[in-house]
This record gives sequence, C-alpha cells and structure tokens, in this order.
Amino acid sequence: MNLFKSLAIVSIITIFSRLLGFSRDTVIAKIFGASVTMDAFFVAFKIPNFLRRIFAEGAFSQAFIPILSEYKNQKNKEETRNFIAHVSGALTLVLIVITTLGILIAPWIIFITAPGFVHIPDMFILTIALLRIIFPYILFISLASLAGAILNTWNHFSVPAFMPAFLNISIISCALFTSSYFHPQVKILAWSVIGGGILQLIYQLPYLFKIGMLVFPQFKLYEVGVWRVIRQMGPAILGVSVSQISLVINTLFSSFLISGSVSWIYYADRLMEFPSGVLGVALNTILSPLLIKSFSINDDNEYSRLIDWGLRVSFLLALPSAIALSILAKPLIITLFQYGKFSAFDTEMTKNTLIAYSIGLIGLILVKILAQSFYSRQETKTPVKIAIISLIMTQIMNLVFLNTLKHVGLALSIALAASVNAMLLYWKLRQKKIFQPQPGWLIFFIKLGIAVLVMTGVLIGFIWWLMPCWDQGNMLERLLRLLAVIIIGMTSYFSILACLGLRIKNFEYKIN
Repeated sequence: MNLFKSLAIVSIITIFSRLLGFSRDTVIAKIFGASVTMDAFFVAFKIPNFLRRIFAEGAFSQAFIPILSEYKNQKNKEETRNFIAHVSGALTLVLIVITTLGILIAPWIIFITAPGFVHIPDMFILTIALLRIIFPYILFISLASLAGAILNTWNHFSVPAFMPAFLNISIISCALFTSSYFHPQVKILAWSVIGGGILQLIYQLPYLFKIGMLVFPQFKLYEVGVWRVIRQMGPAILGVSVSQISLVINTLFSSFLISGSVSWIYYADRLMEFPSGVLGVALNTILSPLLIKSFSINDDNEYSRLIDWGLRVSFLLALPSAIALSILAKPLIITLFQYGKFSAFDTEMTKNTLIAYSIGLIGLILVKILAQSFYSRQETKTPVKIAIISLIMTQIMNLVFLNTLKHVGLALSIALAASVNAMLLYWKLRQKKIFQPQPGWLIFFIKLGIAVLVMTGVLIGFIWWLMPCWDQGNMLERLLRLLAVIIIGMTSYFSILACLGLRIKNFEYKIN
C-alpha cells in the first residue's frame, strides 16, 4: 500500500465533504446570518458535538481500534464479530441513557455552558428547545463512527471519509426547501442534524455487511473485550475531554460578549476545520492502523519512520495552509458567507477570529499525529497529562486576552495552547525514545521556508494589486476569483519546491 496515494484518496473525499460543509455554511449564513437565533443553534449543536468527540471520534475510537485490530489479527472471525456486537451493545445502552438524561436536564446544560443566555429569556428558551431536538444525534453519529472505525481497521478508508457529507446534504436540503414551514425557522436546522446522523449510519451498513462485520448489538456486562475497551477509555476520555472542555468554556465566555460572537467563532472555526480535517483527520485515519500494527509486531524502527513520514507531510501541507489562511481570511469569508443577512461587519469580526486560529493550525494538525503515536501503543497517561496542561494554559490566556481581544482572544488562546500541546508531545516522544527523526530535517525546513516566502509574495501581490474588491460580483464570480488565487498560490509553492529538488514522489511510502 502506498501511503501517500491512500492519503490523497482520503483527502480528496474529505475535501469534497468539506466543500459541501462550506456550501452548508454559506446557505446558513445567507438565510440566518450571524443572528441571535444562530447563536442559540450553535450553542445547542456544540453540546452533542462535545459528546460525539468523546464517545465517537475521540476516546472511544482510541480505545476501541487497537483492541479491534488485535482481535482481527489474532482471533477468528466469529470471536471478532462477537466482540463488535458486545461493544456496540454497551455503547448503545450508554448513549441511550446519556441522550435521555440530556433531554431531561437541557435547561441546566444551557445554564452551565452559556450562562449569558439566561438574561435573554427568549434566547434561553429557544436554545433549550433546539438542544432537546438535537440531542439524539449523539446516538446515531456515535454508532456511525463505530462503523467507520471498523471499516478503517479493514483498510476501507474512503467509505468513512465520505460519511460527513450526508450531514451537510441533510442541512442544506432542509434549510433551502423546508425552513419556511417552521417557526422559528432555525428549528429546521436542529431536525436536519438528526436526519444527517441517521443517514451517516445507514450509509455504512452495506459495507459492514460486505466485510462480514455487520452484527446486531448485544449487551453482555462481563464480556472481557468490552471491559478492556472501558479501561482504555477512562484516561482517553479525560484526554479528549480536555480539548472539548476548552471549547465549551470558550462558548461560556462568548455567551457574555456581544450578539454574534458565538457565530463569528463558529464560522472561523469551520474554515479552520477545512485544512485540519483534510490533512489532520486523513493522516490520523491512515496512520492509526499502521502504527498499531507496527507496535503489535515490535517493529520500533517502522513505528518511528511512520511518525517521521506523518510529520513531514504535515509540515509540507500545513505550513503553507496556515499562511494562506491568514492572508486569504477576508476574501474567503466574503466569498463564502457575505450574502443576505451576513454583513460586512460580520465579515470583519470573523476574519480577525480566523487569523487568530490560523496561528495554531500546524499545532492542531501535529497534535493528531503525535497524540496517536501514544494511543497506538495503548499509552494514554502522557497525552492526557499534556492535554490538561494545555487546558490550564488556554483558560489562563482566555483571562488575559478576553478583556482586550474579546472573541478573537478566545480563538488565539486555543491556537497558542495547541502549539504548546504539540511541542510537549514531541518532547515526550523523543524523551521516551519512541521517535527518532530521519536525516534531512534542516534542509527540508529551509526548502519549505523559501517556498512559503515566494507563495506569500505571490498571494499578497494578486490580492492587493490585481484583484478587484472581493464583494463585487455574484457568488460564482467571487468563487472563480478565489479559486484562481488559490491555484496560483499552490502552483508557486510547489513549483519552488520542485526547483529546490523536493517533489511529491519524495513522500511516497510503501508498505506491505
């Protein structure tokens, strides 16, 4: 298997899904803007997302995938099927309890996570109603993520990568065609989230059947494999929760700021998720089963080389992405969002937030690889301790920045803390002698630096001197101009790298 080719396939599918996500956000911005009702929706949507990242993409996957890989490689098919059935049964039971409890105590959840809304009764009531509609999403998306983890373990990476597209399709369709039937209209967004979660689960079932791993959930309290997953999940939940708690606390702070702050942070975060999702999630998806396999056969050299490859690809693509995101912040936001109720003022506020976020893009992507380098070894304590340090630093910086930078300070705190998180994880990998860098890193960085400088000059030149004002023209015209600038920037970057002898083929990594 060629890792770069697999990464390219997953990244292309992820790009398609993210583009659908931008289309979704463009539709939402045009119909609803950065309004009080959208602040209510984004707060309500963050709660199930917080739980999803714990029970689905985060701690659960980190605990489940290594043990599932062990069953796949060392047990027979029937034992593996039984393990999956028992784990899915336990997960379903836990999620039903959490969903029921969440619906019942929704007012208290909003009171804790967005206390600023309490002083605006209509907003507080609306947020509670939206949260109660959205909460069952955690059940469907967690089971969908379980299916995705199984498919990734069987090297069917492209199927789970396409899964997020269904949520975007559901939200776009409902917002465009059925929002007028709801009062307030924003409620359709909550119902569309539920529809998207169901579609994401159903979509993967035929592929599970194809590999012989489609099983009916069974609950067996004393199943050994289930308890192994639970024991691994304990510290992993703490590690994943730390970063998510940071986001929840930021929501708490932003609820006290002026109306629109929650929305500005959301739209900037969505733009940040494009490179971090395309690269960070795709790399983590590809590397995770390979790291687990290398560790299981005690091939420390291969383990280290896989980490080295992942880090180089991250810097190759994340460094220019971070610079370009900062330079193109305003054109991006105007092109994608500044229509209808989304004003020029909203653009300016979102732009400042995005620039702050872009400072931490490299750190956010590196953390995914560096943390996985510990989790793949079933070593959870180190990344958890570092995540706690990161959380404490984030909140200290929030207190320092909030008074002067407002919502931008919240984004900057996350960005700087992510960078520190990555540095501490790297230091621990070296200290424990898990990772030994391959030769050539200094020359690699020099070449990247030269290429990024050229790309920066090209982008600034085109934006300032050759392009008209970005709010001129319709959406298609703006998109074409933006696409042209992005292509020119990418061409200049990779052309300079090629002239310096650094080509894509240098990053091909083949394994048996």
